[in-house]
Amino acid sequence: MGCASFTCSRHSLCALNILYIMVSLLMIGIAAWGKWFGLVSSFQVVGGVIGVGVFLFFVALAGLVGAMKHHQVLLFFYMIILFLVFIVQFSVSSACLSINKDQQGHLLEVGWNNSNNTQRDVEKSLNCCGFKQVDTSRTCEAACFPNHSCSPCADKIQEHVGEILHFVGEICLFFSLTEILGVWLTYRYRNQKDPRANPSAFL
Repeated sequence: MGCASFTCSRHSLCALNILYIMVSLLMIGIAAWGKWFGLVSSFQVVGGVIGVGVFLFFVALAGLVGAMKHHQVLLFFYMIILFLVFIVQFSVSSACLSINKDQQGHLLEVGWNNSNNTQRDVEKSLNCCGFKQVDTSRTCEAACFPNHSCSPCADKIQEHVGEILHFVGEICLFFSLTEILGVWLTYRYRNQKDPRANPSAFL
Protein backbone atom coordinates (compact mmCIF):
# COMPACT_ATOMS: atom_id res chain seq x y z
CA MET A 1 0.00 0.00 0.00
CA GLY A 2 2.83 2.40 0.91
CA CYS A 3 4.67 1.60 -2.31
CA ALA A 4 1.53 2.18 -4.39
CA SER A 5 0.83 5.50 -2.63
CA PHE A 6 4.43 6.65 -3.08
CA THR A 7 4.41 5.73 -6.78
CA CYS A 8 1.02 7.35 -7.36
CA SER A 9 2.15 10.61 -5.71
CA ARG A 10 5.37 10.65 -7.73
CA HIS A 11 3.62 10.00 -11.05
CA SER A 12 0.95 12.64 -10.32
CA LEU A 13 3.60 15.23 -9.45
CA CYS A 14 5.63 14.38 -12.56
CA ALA A 15 2.53 14.64 -14.78
CA LEU A 16 1.62 18.03 -13.27
CA ASN A 17 5.10 19.42 -13.88
CA ILE A 18 5.20 18.07 -17.43
CA LEU A 19 1.95 20.01 -18.01
CA TYR A 20 3.58 23.16 -16.60
CA ILE A 21 6.62 22.68 -18.86
CA MET A 22 4.36 22.36 -21.91
CA VAL A 23 2.46 25.51 -20.91
CA SER A 24 5.71 27.45 -20.38
CA LEU A 25 7.06 26.41 -23.79
CA LEU A 26 3.73 27.36 -25.37
CA MET A 27 3.88 30.81 -23.76
CA ILE A 28 7.46 31.37 -24.98
CA GLY A 29 6.58 30.12 -28.47
CA ILE A 30 3.46 32.29 -28.83
CA ALA A 31 5.28 35.42 -27.61
CA ALA A 32 8.20 34.82 -29.99
CA TRP A 33 5.80 34.06 -32.87
CA GLY A 34 3.84 37.26 -32.23
CA LYS A 35 7.03 39.34 -32.19
CA TRP A 36 8.48 37.60 -35.28
CA PHE A 37 5.39 38.18 -37.41
CA GLY A 38 4.91 41.73 -36.16
CA LEU A 39 1.61 41.06 -34.35
CA VAL A 40 3.00 42.63 -31.18
CA SER A 41 5.61 45.37 -31.41
CA SER A 42 5.91 46.12 -27.69
CA PHE A 43 9.14 44.60 -26.38
CA GLN A 44 7.89 44.96 -22.79
CA VAL A 45 4.83 42.78 -23.48
CA VAL A 46 6.82 40.12 -25.34
CA GLY A 47 9.63 40.20 -22.79
CA GLY A 48 7.16 39.92 -19.93
CA VAL A 49 5.40 36.87 -21.40
CA ILE A 50 8.72 35.18 -22.24
CA GLY A 51 10.03 35.97 -18.74
CA VAL A 52 6.97 34.37 -17.11
CA GLY A 53 7.35 31.37 -19.43
CA VAL A 54 11.03 30.92 -18.57
CA PHE A 55 10.30 31.27 -14.84
CA LEU A 56 7.51 28.67 -15.04
CA PHE A 57 9.78 26.36 -17.05
CA PHE A 58 12.55 26.35 -14.43
CA VAL A 59 10.12 25.99 -11.53
CA ALA A 60 8.43 23.03 -13.26
CA LEU A 61 11.82 21.53 -14.13
CA ALA A 62 12.91 21.76 -10.50
CA GLY A 63 9.66 20.11 -9.45
CA LEU A 64 10.05 17.35 -12.03
CA VAL A 65 13.66 16.58 -11.01
CA GLY A 66 12.71 16.71 -7.33
CA ALA A 67 9.80 14.34 -7.89
CA MET A 68 11.84 11.84 -9.91
CA LYS A 69 14.73 11.78 -7.42
CA HIS A 70 12.66 12.40 -4.28
CA HIS A 71 15.07 15.27 -3.56
CA GLN A 72 14.07 16.86 -0.26
CA VAL A 73 15.65 20.30 -0.80
CA LEU A 74 14.31 20.73 -4.34
CA LEU A 75 10.84 19.62 -3.28
CA PHE A 76 10.84 22.05 -0.33
CA PHE A 77 11.77 25.10 -2.43
CA TYR A 78 9.44 23.97 -5.21
CA MET A 79 6.57 23.77 -2.72
CA ILE A 80 7.28 27.25 -1.32
CA ILE A 81 7.61 28.89 -4.77
CA LEU A 82 4.49 27.16 -6.06
CA PHE A 83 2.52 28.39 -3.05
CA LEU A 84 3.69 31.98 -3.64
CA VAL A 85 2.75 31.71 -7.33
CA PHE A 86 -0.65 30.37 -6.27
CA ILE A 87 -1.26 33.44 -4.07
CA VAL A 88 -0.32 35.85 -6.90
CA GLN A 89 -2.31 33.98 -9.54
CA PHE A 90 -5.39 33.58 -7.37
CA SER A 91 -5.28 37.34 -6.63
CA VAL A 92 -5.03 38.11 -10.36
CA SER A 93 -7.94 35.79 -11.19
CA SER A 94 -10.09 37.36 -8.46
CA ALA A 95 -9.29 40.85 -9.76
CA CYS A 96 -10.06 39.90 -13.38
CA LEU A 97 -13.41 38.34 -12.44
CA SER A 98 -14.54 41.16 -10.11
CA ILE A 99 -13.42 44.31 -11.96
CA ASN A 100 -16.26 46.59 -13.14
CA LYS A 101 -16.54 48.67 -16.33
CA ASP A 102 -15.39 51.94 -14.75
CA GLN A 103 -12.29 50.27 -13.37
CA GLN A 104 -11.69 48.60 -16.73
CA GLY A 105 -11.87 51.96 -18.50
CA HIS A 106 -9.45 53.59 -16.06
CA LEU A 107 -6.90 50.77 -16.32
CA LEU A 108 -7.16 50.71 -20.12
CA GLU A 109 -6.55 54.46 -20.34
CA VAL A 110 -3.51 54.21 -18.05
CA GLY A 111 -2.11 51.35 -20.14
CA TRP A 112 -2.85 53.24 -23.35
CA ASN A 113 -1.02 56.37 -22.21
CA ASN A 114 2.02 54.44 -20.98
CA SER A 115 2.95 52.66 -24.21
CA ASN A 116 3.14 54.06 -27.72
CA ASN A 117 3.86 50.60 -29.12
CA THR A 118 0.66 49.25 -27.59
CA GLN A 119 -1.27 52.15 -29.08
CA ARG A 120 0.03 51.34 -32.55
CA ASP A 121 -0.74 47.62 -32.16
CA VAL A 122 -4.32 48.30 -31.06
CA GLU A 123 -4.95 50.95 -33.73
CA LYS A 124 -3.68 48.63 -36.44
CA SER A 125 -5.57 45.53 -35.29
CA LEU A 126 -8.90 47.21 -34.39
CA ASN A 127 -8.79 49.81 -37.20
CA CYS A 128 -9.31 52.80 -34.89
CA CYS A 129 -7.40 55.91 -33.82
CA GLY A 130 -6.91 57.57 -30.45
CA PHE A 131 -8.40 56.41 -27.18
CA LYS A 132 -11.46 58.60 -26.55
CA GLN A 133 -11.16 60.91 -29.54
CA VAL A 134 -9.46 60.88 -32.94
CA ASP A 135 -6.50 63.26 -33.18
CA THR A 136 -5.90 64.05 -36.86
CA SER A 137 -2.68 65.91 -36.05
CA ARG A 138 -0.83 62.68 -35.18
CA THR A 139 -0.03 59.64 -37.27
CA CYS A 140 -2.12 56.48 -36.97
CA GLU A 141 -1.46 52.92 -38.17
CA ALA A 142 -5.14 52.18 -38.90
CA ALA A 143 -6.28 51.63 -42.49
CA CYS A 144 -9.18 54.04 -41.96
CA PHE A 145 -6.94 57.00 -41.08
CA PRO A 146 -6.20 58.27 -44.63
CA ASN A 147 -9.96 58.43 -45.30
CA HIS A 148 -10.66 60.21 -41.99
CA SER A 149 -13.29 57.61 -41.18
CA CYS A 150 -11.79 56.27 -37.95
CA SER A 151 -13.59 56.01 -34.64
CA PRO A 152 -11.93 56.12 -31.18
CA CYS A 153 -10.48 52.89 -29.84
CA ALA A 154 -12.01 53.04 -26.36
CA ASP A 155 -15.45 51.80 -27.47
CA LYS A 156 -13.99 48.97 -29.57
CA ILE A 157 -11.68 47.88 -26.77
CA GLN A 158 -14.54 47.93 -24.24
CA GLU A 159 -16.53 45.56 -26.48
CA HIS A 160 -13.91 42.84 -26.00
CA VAL A 161 -12.15 43.62 -22.73
CA GLY A 162 -14.89 42.20 -20.50
CA GLU A 163 -14.84 38.84 -22.27
CA ILE A 164 -11.02 38.79 -22.30
CA LEU A 165 -10.74 39.59 -18.59
CA HIS A 166 -13.35 36.95 -17.77
CA PHE A 167 -11.46 34.38 -19.87
CA VAL A 168 -8.09 35.31 -18.31
CA GLY A 169 -9.63 35.17 -14.85
CA GLU A 170 -11.01 31.68 -15.45
CA ILE A 171 -7.66 30.44 -16.84
CA CYS A 172 -5.75 31.91 -13.89
CA LEU A 173 -8.26 30.39 -11.46
CA PHE A 174 -7.89 26.97 -13.08
CA PHE A 175 -4.10 27.07 -12.89
CA SER A 176 -4.15 28.41 -9.34
CA LEU A 177 -6.20 25.36 -8.34
CA THR A 178 -3.69 23.05 -10.04
CA GLU A 179 -0.92 24.87 -8.15
CA ILE A 180 -2.51 24.32 -4.75
CA LEU A 181 -2.96 20.69 -5.81
CA GLY A 182 0.77 20.64 -6.63
CA VAL A 183 1.61 22.06 -3.19
CA TRP A 184 -0.50 19.37 -1.50
CA LEU A 185 1.00 16.59 -3.65
CA THR A 186 4.54 17.84 -2.96
CA TYR A 187 3.94 18.03 0.79
CA ARG A 188 2.42 14.55 0.81
CA TYR A 189 5.10 13.04 -1.43
CA ARG A 190 7.98 14.72 0.42
CA ASN A 191 6.92 13.18 3.72
CA GLN A 192 6.53 9.66 2.39
CA LYS A 193 9.25 7.05 2.77
CA ASP A 194 10.84 5.84 -0.45
CA PRO A 195 10.22 2.04 -0.55
CA ARG A 196 13.40 1.62 -2.59
CA ALA A 197 15.49 3.02 0.28
CA ASN A 198 16.52 1.35 3.52
CA PRO A 199 13.21 0.57 5.34
CA SER A 200 14.68 1.76 8.62
CA ALA A 201 15.69 5.14 7.16
CA PHE A 202 13.23 7.99 7.72
CA LEU A 203 13.18 10.91 5.31
